[in-house]
Amino acid sequence: MVDCGNGVRLERGMRCRLSDGVTLVSDHYYPAGQGPWPTLLIRQPYGRDIASTVVYAHPVWFARNGYHVAIQDVRGRGGSEGEFYPFRNEGLDGAETIAWLRSHPASNGRIGMYGFSYQGATQLLAAAEQPEGLQCIAPHMCAADLYHGWFYHQGALRLSSSLGWGIQMLREDARRLGLREASDRLEAAWGNIRAQAVYAPYAAHPAISDAQLPSYVRDWFAHREPGEYWASQDICTRLDRIQVPALHIAGWFDTYLSGSIDGYRALRSRAGSELARQNQFLLAGPWLHIPWGDRVGDVNLGEAANLNTDALLLRWFGHWLKDSDDFSSEPRICYFALGANKWRSAEEWPAKCDLALYLHSQGNANSRKGDGSLSLDAPTDEEPRDVFVYDPEVPVFAPGGPQALSGPFDQAALEMGNNLLVYTSEPALRDAEIFGQARVVLYAATSAAHADFTAKIVRVLPTGRAEFVSIGIARSSWLFRDEGYAADEIHRWELTLEPTAFVLATGDRLRLEIASSAFPLYDRNPSTDIAPQDADNWNWGRSTQQVLHSAEHASTLMLPLTGESPW
Repeated sequence: MVDCGNGVRLERGMRCRLSDGVTLVSDHYYPAGQGPWPTLLIRQPYGRDIASTVVYAHPVWFARNGYHVAIQDVRGRGGSEGEFYPFRNEGLDGAETIAWLRSHPASNGRIGMYGFSYQGATQLLAAAEQPEGLQCIAPHMCAADLYHGWFYHQGALRLSSSLGWGIQMLREDARRLGLREASDRLEAAWGNIRAQAVYAPYAAHPAISDAQLPSYVRDWFAHREPGEYWASQDICTRLDRIQVPALHIAGWFDTYLSGSIDGYRALRSRAGSELARQNQFLLAGPWLHIPWGDRVGDVNLGEAANLNTDALLLRWFGHWLKDSDDFSSEPRICYFALGANKWRSAEEWPAKCDLALYLHSQGNANSRKGDGSLSLDAPTDEEPRDVFVYDPEVPVFAPGGPQALSGPFDQAALEMGNNLLVYTSEPALRDAEIFGQARVVLYAATSAAHADFTAKIVRVLPTGRAEFVSIGIARSSWLFRDEGYAADEIHRWELTLEPTAFVLATGDRLRLEIASSAFPLYDRNPSTDIAPQDADNWNWGRSTQQVLHSAEHASTLMLPLTGESPW
């Protein structure tokens, strides 16, 4: 036992033998006094001594508050035996760990789980096994549907996060397998991780290509459609197996934002018990994946953004594991409204977009110097089409620039290029709040047999600062996979953007950017029949995109408005 002060003790290296003979290792923190106590469990692949302390209080703090805390290395990581393949074994391994914890002398048999990112997925997968004793979970910044919420968005790979995380994970695999050359390549890539998405074709990136390394990163890139590969690793087809309350946390600028909120919404309607359906809660903050606080990008979001999520967790676990009733007054949804920089509450997620803004121009909406506008008035005649050229060799960059940094960055410099279209509203006449998921309907034709369109919402301040809010993408091979897609024909594109909440203040303008890439946030469409993961400058193709806004083809931005229109 290691003395951690205030009567808290740490016992390292506890061993749990699973039914297949693999042994998993965990560290345990015990409160002062005599147990047994309710147990909190984190299962993670990053080393149990880290214990997700990049965003949470140290386990010692939770132990001081009366919890037996277990931090476990998942299969094939840290001190645990076996082979690591992300997500694949976490359901059964988690359930068997919970059964083992229930018999631990320090546990009173009431168990909760918490953790973000991969540690959130381990909770959902374990809960789907319905282990006795698991009474609540707190999955943060993760996804119940891996294909749609973690790796792909309407057919486009979330390239920078998927490749970056894959390289991060493979580093330990290479060391465990004794592959020194592979390890050196991975470490070199990790040392300059933001630059790795530039490599093409990315499926042949030398850091992931060693046949002796596990195949999971290459598998993610090869499985470009939803199906058994993905469903066998998540709970998207087994939502009714979840029968416990859950406290979800999402971040407006997190990689897994849609996955987090879609998971909440899915369990709210489809969880396997009334108790679970009625006790799904969502906190949506203004945060990145790491850290959670008042600074995001180059913006100070104010003291309200420094929410004490550890205290929130204590109320959550006190309610479900100690019968304290501490969570009974919490709203079902609590969200941070950007711009106002204040917390709001709601009982249900907005179901519709009830404000329509129509795209207009005289045929020159290219860049913010152009004549593109947004208006409540629908087109009444045949306005000239807007035209731009997409070149995968010179892509439009993601909101955070070529490094795909996330946050409310100023887009004004990026909006100077003629390879994107910019549509801007008149100044708002009154404050208005947008909360939910915006949609964009584009009528467009492209010269290529394969194409993407991206849509980005920007809040333009009176100073001229163009602050990023939300983005979405759609790929023709995904959107039109049933009816087919043809070059030079007009198609109706519908793009669902990432969720958001923001206030358009009096004097602010709303802006919509339309492009055909947001690299390296999403992978580039080669515009050819070559699969995106296998394409490079030898087989990339350029294309010409036409966006229509006419009485017959009214391209539209649909917004989930809360309250009165700002115009």
